[in-house]
Amino acid sequence: MIDYLILGGGSAGCVLAARLSEDAGKTVCLVEAGRDISQATMPAEIRSRYPGRAYLDTANIWQQLKARMSAPAALRRYEQARLLGGGSAINALMANRGAPADYDEWQALGAQGWNWQACLPYFRKLETDCDFGNSGDSGLHGASGPLRIQRTGWPRISPFVKAVLDTLDQQGYPLRADQNGAWEDGTFIGSIAVSASGERIPTSVCYLDDAVRARPNLTIRTDEIAERILFDGQRASGARLVRRDGQHTDTHHELRAGCVIVCSGAIHSPALLLRSGIGPADELAALGIPMRAHREGVGRNLMEHPSIAVSAFLPRAARTPFPDEHHEQAILRFSSGLPGTVQGDMHGAILSRSGWHSVGYRLGTMFFWVNKSYSRGRLKLKSASAFDEPDVDFAMLSDPRDLERLKLALRLGARTLAAPSMAAHRGVLFPSSYSPRVAAVAVPGVWNALQRGALSALLDIAGPLRGSLVRSVVTQGVTLNDLLADDAAMTHFVTRSVGGTWHPSGTCRMGAADDPLAVTDARGAVYGVEGLHVCDASLMPSIPCANTNVPTIMIAERIADLLRGRASAA
Repeated sequence: MIDYLILGGGSAGCVLAARLSEDAGKTVCLVEAGRDISQATMPAEIRSRYPGRAYLDTANIWQQLKARMSAPAALRRYEQARLLGGGSAINALMANRGAPADYDEWQALGAQGWNWQACLPYFRKLETDCDFGNSGDSGLHGASGPLRIQRTGWPRISPFVKAVLDTLDQQGYPLRADQNGAWEDGTFIGSIAVSASGERIPTSVCYLDDAVRARPNLTIRTDEIAERILFDGQRASGARLVRRDGQHTDTHHELRAGCVIVCSGAIHSPALLLRSGIGPADELAALGIPMRAHREGVGRNLMEHPSIAVSAFLPRAARTPFPDEHHEQAILRFSSGLPGTVQGDMHGAILSRSGWHSVGYRLGTMFFWVNKSYSRGRLKLKSASAFDEPDVDFAMLSDPRDLERLKLALRLGARTLAAPSMAAHRGVLFPSSYSPRVAAVAVPGVWNALQRGALSALLDIAGPLRGSLVRSVVTQGVTLNDLLADDAAMTHFVTRSVGGTWHPSGTCRMGAADDPLAVTDARGAVYGVEGLHVCDASLMPSIPCANTNVPTIMIAERIADLLRGRASAA
């Protein structure tokens, strides 16, 4: 029998597999629905430090997964990784932690022992910060962890991004040294996770390196889906696995384990619990799923960072001379000042290019999101089948504070890019978002390539007609000036155009035993059953002011120590 069965080989699952298999006397099995990604097998689009193409490849994602962003909007494709390494294999490489107050908030919400003081050692443990790891900065940074973190050198920052930073400095947002240092408003060169040779390092590479993969007590199984968790009474005893085609594996399709850990992400972890009989009793009964434990919170508390953007056509001199350089080169952290919000509640990514293709190369963007969002959505099963994706509704902007802050961000982006200091570094300005139309045109293919090539050529030669071209082809009649002049029009645009940032979280949240919506305790142990844990972004009680990958790795580092008795949950 396996000691630890880990279901899901994403950012968290790979960390757990590496850490738990350090104990030679314990056997560990890691199961991933997608294919293996190792140092030797990473394809070029995943290996690249410019990550704009990896998440568009349908071979890397759950192809049928869709989600509703806000109430009036239609379902759209929602890219979530389906390969070893999970989000760390296709994300934007950003390596930021969020605010210390985020983790103090987790403890206040019932996740005992998850305050900043308890989490900081694990942020240090996971990283080798090449810029600040040996700086003696009061112990904020690590110098020997698996994840190598650095900031892009100033000579490789694009002319457009430099001009935006100068303009923001004039507006009272100075350039600061360390995005993971003191929590304060300002601008920062973004911290990214790349190898010494400048390549992506997913957790399937930096944690599951060749030496770890060679451990005799570690087994990695890919291309198998966890259909449901098996139980002996109320104790989890293993899992039933199926292949992509729906056929049970020829042998060993039921794995037995002393401890089962669900690490399938904030969409698929709650779905697996629900299929296994853990969730709201009425929903389980409606689908004919025998109830193992009534937990109302499974699939609830669904969180994301709602986003909107302002883009600009880039004159040739403003375009990056390093097309393969990381695109999210700098970030703006600012405070909305709205009642009931926290410091640094807003985030703006300053992009040197807005897509992997020829059109994206000609566009610079300020991509904004609400760093501390308050809207909450929900996930439900459509059926008991592991091959039916769940119904995902983020209910973005259901809290009016999130809507008002995105509108504020749109105004700030327009004001910044329209400033006189930007005149030589941008052409026509327009509102933008990662819409289904944009996503569809960006998918690799001959017809899309022809369309993008034609539009790129027209943008270059349009001259005074460029604004009309953008309005007719890109924004379909919407102009920035119209939105700025009409609050109702801006509200309509933001509500229908709001996107996410691929940061789903919170759907199996940690909390106190008497909290009816808590799914696990502070060790990730699922309430109502034994021998079953969750470890991924679904544990987050509230969303951190950060890209969620590094906080998820931190969670996995700490859960590994809790499972091994090397840390206290108090």
